[in-house]
Amino acid sequence: MTPLYLDLASTTPLDTRVFEAMTPYFLEDYGNAASTTHTFGERAAKAVNESRRIIAHAINAQEEEIHFTSGATESINLALKGAFFNYGHEKPHIITVRTEHKAVLDTCAYLEEIGGEVTYLTVNSEGLINLDELRNNIRKDTLLISVMTANNETGVLQDIKTIGEICKSSDVLFFTDATQAYGKVPIDVLEASIDMLCFSAHKIYGPKGIGGLFVRKGIKLTPQIHGGGHEFGLRSGTLNVPGIVGLAKATQLCLEEMEDTYWKVKKIRDDFESELEKTGKIKVNGRNAPRLPHFSNFQLKNEEAESFILRNRNKIAVAQGSACNSALVQPSHVLKAMGLGDREAENSIRVSIGEKNINAEIKLFF
Repeated sequence: MTPLYLDLASTTPLDTRVFEAMTPYFLEDYGNAASTTHTFGERAAKAVNESRRIIAHAINAQEEEIHFTSGATESINLALKGAFFNYGHEKPHIITVRTEHKAVLDTCAYLEEIGGEVTYLTVNSEGLINLDELRNNIRKDTLLISVMTANNETGVLQDIKTIGEICKSSDVLFFTDATQAYGKVPIDVLEASIDMLCFSAHKIYGPKGIGGLFVRKGIKLTPQIHGGGHEFGLRSGTLNVPGIVGLAKATQLCLEEMEDTYWKVKKIRDDFESELEKTGKIKVNGRNAPRLPHFSNFQLKNEEAESFILRNRNKIAVAQGSACNSALVQPSHVLKAMGLGDREAENSIRVSIGEKNINAEIKLFF
């Protein structure tokens, strides 16, 4: 029996339509996109350009503002380090949030080691930042504010538009990690005054190993990988053409199906949570905050999360904390920042679903 997969926030299976779009660039049009002296390279370059156009359109950006990377972690490092190395001598101060992804927090910790100053904002019990706290911590030497669009453990959505307005009025760069939100909810970089934004294919039924970074025109980043000047001089290395095509196809499908999928998945999640809450078996973390529709993070009231996961590991796939913290098993820094104690955080699990999941199947395990 194949376990019921409820860990789509960690990674998603490859959509067969995405696989079909990628296949020719493995077997037939396998040229290097930088080798435009022959038709193989020209076809590869054309595919990359069309993919860049699709992705730019998805977030209301310009094509030359989209830079392909190996994924969100690389994009985050490029955005934060690239901005700091270019502007940090004049503006060494960065503001971020205690509940950010470890790729942001670990990068900020590194920047502190080399002279940067970082302010870590708190969140309330629902996982939301206090916008007044954000305003009050902006200084004359504040370079950048990094707030993720949607949290990778709870799915809680921050008020990105207002944060963007605050950054714009304060002449501060705004970077958002949109890895979980990209393709799930509408994102408009112009409307939200976003300066940099990262995304990844494998969260939206695309391939692993490919992602991107939006960088608003006029912002200068110091490259973190040298050797060829690819991606408008920002990220060197042979382009992963099949991956880029897969990312674009997955993006296109998400845009076409977004509204229908949103409401289908939200109903499954809401029904599932409501029924289990009535039994007293769970307490939902971030229950009253705006959330992505496919996320549910909750405390188990009658059993330890670790024993539940071990007992059901051959039947169901769920997450305890984040899948992005290597193999470490420790209380979630996100849930602790929301005010949960160690035991409450340890007994919390994340269920992340898709439209193919059935409520009745999910409830069998809780």
